Amino acid sequence: MNRRLKVTLAAVLALLAIGALAWCRADGPRTSVSSDGGRITASIRSEPTVYNRYLTNSAAGDLLSRLTDGRLIVLNRSTDEVEPALAERWTQSPDGLSYTLSLRRDVRFSDGEPFTSADVLFSARVLYDPDLASPLGASSMIEGKPLAFGTPDPWTVTVTLPSPFAPGIRLLENLPILPRHKLEAAFNEQRLREAWRVGTPLSELAVLGPFVLEEHVTGQRLVLTRNPHYWRRDASGTALPYLDGITILVVPDQNTEALRQLSGEIDLMVNGDIRPEDYAGFKAAADQGRLVLHDAGVGTDPNFLWFNLTAAARDRLPWLHDARVRQAISYAVDRQAIVDTVYLGAAVPIHGPVSPANRTWYSATAPQYPHDPQKATALLTAAGLADRNGDRMLDDARGRPVRFSILTNTGNTLRERTVSLVQAHLEEVGIAVDLVSLEQRALGQTIEKGEYDAIYFGTQASSLDPALNLAFWSSGGDFHLWNPQQPAPATPWEAEIDSLMDRQAAASSQPERQRLFAEVQRIFGEQLPVIHFVAPRVTIAVSPRVRNVTPVAQPPHVLWNAEMLAVDRK
Repeated sequence: MNRRLKVTLAAVLALLAIGALAWCRADGPRTSVSSDGGRITASIRSEPTVYNRYLTNSAAGDLLSRLTDGRLIVLNRSTDEVEPALAERWTQSPDGLSYTLSLRRDVRFSDGEPFTSADVLFSARVLYDPDLASPLGASSMIEGKPLAFGTPDPWTVTVTLPSPFAPGIRLLENLPILPRHKLEAAFNEQRLREAWRVGTPLSELAVLGPFVLEEHVTGQRLVLTRNPHYWRRDASGTALPYLDGITILVVPDQNTEALRQLSGEIDLMVNGDIRPEDYAGFKAAADQGRLVLHDAGVGTDPNFLWFNLTAAARDRLPWLHDARVRQAISYAVDRQAIVDTVYLGAAVPIHGPVSPANRTWYSATAPQYPHDPQKATALLTAAGLADRNGDRMLDDARGRPVRFSILTNTGNTLRERTVSLVQAHLEEVGIAVDLVSLEQRALGQTIEKGEYDAIYFGTQASSLDPALNLAFWSSGGDFHLWNPQQPAPATPWEAEIDSLMDRQAAASSQPERQRLFAEVQRIFGEQLPVIHFVAPRVTIAVSPRVRNVTPVAQPPHVLWNAEMLAVDRK
C-alpha cells in the first residue's frame, strides 16, 4: 500500500459551497474575558512525527498545524462558513473558475520575516510536488488536476480552478502557508522530507498561526507559546491569542486520560469526548463545579470496519470480495446491542458513511441493514458458503474455514468492545473472526503494507461536503481505504461512483448535488466496502476556568479556534 495512506485523516477540509462573489471579514467576536494571559493544559493520544503538515495526515500533525500555521481562508466549524484569514478579501470571476485574493499587509512570520504572495506560491509548489506526494495534494485536485496559482504582486494571489467545482475557494483551507525563506533551499535540493522533522531545532520553525512550538519532549508533551507576530485582533482591538500558551500532554491510554482530567491535571481532551462508562464520574465532577459538560450532538466521524479488497487480498480470501458476504456481515451485527452495551445508550445506529448529524448530505433512502441473522445466512448460502463438516461454522467451496481477522488499536476501549461484539454476532452465523489489537504505530505500518483482512478504526474528517472528500470516494484516491490509488476503477460500481462524484462536484445546483450524492450512497450501501455500525453522541468536558469555549462535534472539539480561548483568573 502507498506510503501516503495513514491511519487518521485530516486531509479532507472545508465545508459547503460558497454563494457570494466577494467576501470581507469583520474582526473576531467580542469577549467578556480580557487578555491577561494564562495557560491551559490539554491532552492528546498521539504526537506528531513531523512539523510540516504537507508531510503528514495524522490527527496530531493536523492539530499542530491548526495551532501554528496560517491559511488564506479558514472554516468556522461552528457556522460552517468560510472566513477570510491571511487573505482579507477576494473576488470571483463570472464563470466561477478564478479567484483574486488580496493579502493582509504587515503580516510577519513568528521569526519576524514578512509574509507575501511568494510564500503562498511556494506552499502551492510543495502541495503539488510529485516527488513529495503530499497527502494534502491529492485532496486539493479537481478531476485529477491541480489549481493554478499566480502572484501579480506581493499582496495579490490568483487561483484558477481547472474545471467547475462547487466548493470553490474552500479548497484553500487545504493550504497551510510555509515560510519560503526557511524551506525553499531544502525543497530545491529535494530534502524537504528531512526538514522540520521531530528533532529539528525549534528555532528553525517559522509560522503564521496564533502559537509557536517552544518545546517537544517525545512521548511526554508539546509546549506552545503565543506568537508575538500573530496578525489577528478581536473586535475591541486586543491582540490574539488571549492565552500565553497551551501545554499538550501525550496520554495514549484513555483510562489515564480520563483520570487526569477528573483530577484537574488537564483542562480538556483534544480529540476525545467522554466515553459512556466515564460519564457518571464526569457528571459528578460537573455537579461539583469542577468541570463543564458540553453536548455537541451526534458525531460526524464514526468508527467503521473496512475490508482489504485489493487484488493481492483476493487470492487469500476471495469470498470477502463478494458483496453478498459483506451485506451478510452487516445484517448479522446487532447495532442496537452495540449502542446499548458499548455506548450505554449514548449513540445511534447508522448504516452508511454519512452520519445523520450531517443533515445536508445524509440520505435516508440509502440501504439499511437491521439485525437479521436469517437474511445474513441466506446471503452467505447464496455466496457458496456452507457448513461442510458439521462444526456449525462455515467453509468455502474448497472446504477452508470462513475466517478473517479484524485489527484495531490497543487502548481504545470503545473500538475493542465493539469488535468483540461483532466477533460474537458473526460467530452466530458461522463466520469465525480473530481479533488483533495493535499499538497505533504498528497498526499504521500494517495498513501501509496491506497485510490485513479488515480493520476497525476511525478517521478525523474535517469536511462535511463530499466533494472535498474525493480521496475517499474516488477509486484513485489516497484514502480509498479498501483499495487505494487504483490507476483505473477496479470494479464497475467504483467507476460509477467516480462518474457520479465528478458530476456532483461540478454541479451548480445544491439539490442536484444532493440527488447525485444520494445515488452514491445507494451504490456504496449495496457494495459495502466499509461497514458502519453506530455514531456516538459527543459530550465534551472542559475545565470551568477556560472561557470562550465553542465546542463542535468534529475534532479538535475545542481547540479549533484556540486563539479565542481565555482563562478566567478569578
